Amino acid sequence: MAKPKLELTWIGKDEEIKLEPRILIEDTEKSYGDPKSENMLIHGDNLLALKALEQDFTGKIKCVYIDPPYNTGNAFEHYDDSVEHSIWLSLMRARLILLRNLLRKDGFICCHIDDSEGPYLKVLMDEIFGRTNYLTTFYVQVRYPEKTLKQDMAFHKEIEQIHIYRKEYGANPNLNLADSSFDKFSFYIKEKKPGKRIVLGGKDVDVFLEGEYEIVESEGSENGLKEIWATGTILDGNSSGRFFRDNLSGRVATDGLGVLYKVYGIGDDKFSYRYFTGPKKANATKGKYFQGVPIAQLKDPDKKQSLPIENYYDLAADFGNCRQEGGVEFRSGKKPEKLLGVILKHFSNEGDWVIDSFVGSGSTSAVAHKMNRKWIGIELKDHAYTHCLLRMRNVIDGLDKAGISKDVSWNGGGGFKFYELALSLLRKDKYGNWVIDEKYNANMLAAAMCKHEGFKYFPDAEIYWKQGKSTETDYIFVTTSFMTVEQIDKMHEEMKPGESLLICAKAFAPECKDRFNNVTIKKIPQMILGKCEFGKDNYDLNIIKANDQAVDDVEDVE
Repeated sequence: MAKPKLELTWIGKDEEIKLEPRILIEDTEKSYGDPKSENMLIHGDNLLALKALEQDFTGKIKCVYIDPPYNTGNAFEHYDDSVEHSIWLSLMRARLILLRNLLRKDGFICCHIDDSEGPYLKVLMDEIFGRTNYLTTFYVQVRYPEKTLKQDMAFHKEIEQIHIYRKEYGANPNLNLADSSFDKFSFYIKEKKPGKRIVLGGKDVDVFLEGEYEIVESEGSENGLKEIWATGTILDGNSSGRFFRDNLSGRVATDGLGVLYKVYGIGDDKFSYRYFTGPKKANATKGKYFQGVPIAQLKDPDKKQSLPIENYYDLAADFGNCRQEGGVEFRSGKKPEKLLGVILKHFSNEGDWVIDSFVGSGSTSAVAHKMNRKWIGIELKDHAYTHCLLRMRNVIDGLDKAGISKDVSWNGGGGFKFYELALSLLRKDKYGNWVIDEKYNANMLAAAMCKHEGFKYFPDAEIYWKQGKSTETDYIFVTTSFMTVEQIDKMHEEMKPGESLLICAKAFAPECKDRFNNVTIKKIPQMILGKCEFGKDNYDLNIIKANDQAVDDVEDVE
């Protein structure tokens, strides 16, 4: 019997979405800048586009940032942000599964949401990525208390969330770095008389009663000690905290209040001991310990110090002023470059791949470009042309001086390729039969069939029938012509030992079937019918028309 699991359920969750593996077609007139650039701006439904990327980018993406429609029922100018709850969950689940497949083992996903679907999204991401891979939630203040969205709101929405997960254990974010300092090591302990030696937890301990020692706070130095409260997560997080929890927290009845303990054989500093203090007041339970400068810091005092990543960001001013960032206006939904800079700083490095499948006005792509990351942006709406295309051209030409440009000394450079998601390979004719869409030329058809059959489209420069391969010896050939026995015989003569060939043809002579053990011939489109959903171009999350209620924008902050 299968072990039951904790999961979110909804109507239609188990209905499989059979996505067609579409091809991407470069629009060379819209591609811009360095022709060798690998960056990609894709116009098309993002669920189909993610499926199109799966073959080439599985396990290659370092950081995913997405800002999906929040399903609030409020009309944004560019997003019809209102979808029936179960549909929203089903379509988000399909996208998250594909995005997880694209991530590297040490990759991260950062999903921006508000409290309308935030809790449900958290449980959904727990299920897909694993609860143990949840790292944190960033809480972002996006507007000031006095700035309202609508006058009839009962509650003011000031905070949005970004749920952050790693793909697997061992993925480590980039922590904050600060100059090393002895400033906090400012405590010095004077022993006025020898303490009483006891043994606790298998360690020698000198016990000093109140008045037998003195704690002095002065200027920090390499010989000083840092005061740390032994409470909360500290009690489980390190050896000193655990020693206090297991051996000292209940000693008041035995030793009294205001006691100092000198515990030998603990810590990672230059001292062979560590001082602890017990409670000083009746009914108190908390204590402290005093840590010396870590040995690693003493050996390299100029080394940067790692500090935790904050999980609260007050960016109300940035959200209020980002409307024109990148030279394109995108009202009520645009994210400031400063926020994306924080995300990419902590969850990617230079040269890494970053993807945003709800790229909107192109903020993620712009920031990734300026921070020397490789990027993929996907957008269904027409502002892939009117916003993203214009913005990224400004970035490349060095005309974009807003956002993080000054912070990273951005002066332009680089490039990107612009892709359109291809039409469905098959359409129904007037009799209701599935046929190959006439807009597909021979190369497009071959590339599409390669995706369907798990081959990489890679035409051989010399042998015409080697249009793609799945391994070094397995090839595919696609044709709309009638295949004869003589043609297959000729191909077989050219095949090397150990090679195999899959032929996809619209029609072929009956004798072609099973003629050779290493040559398989199948008929198109029959061979792919039923494998996926053809003819559907929109799996959009924004399927319900926006309501007529206007949204009052947050005013710009001077």
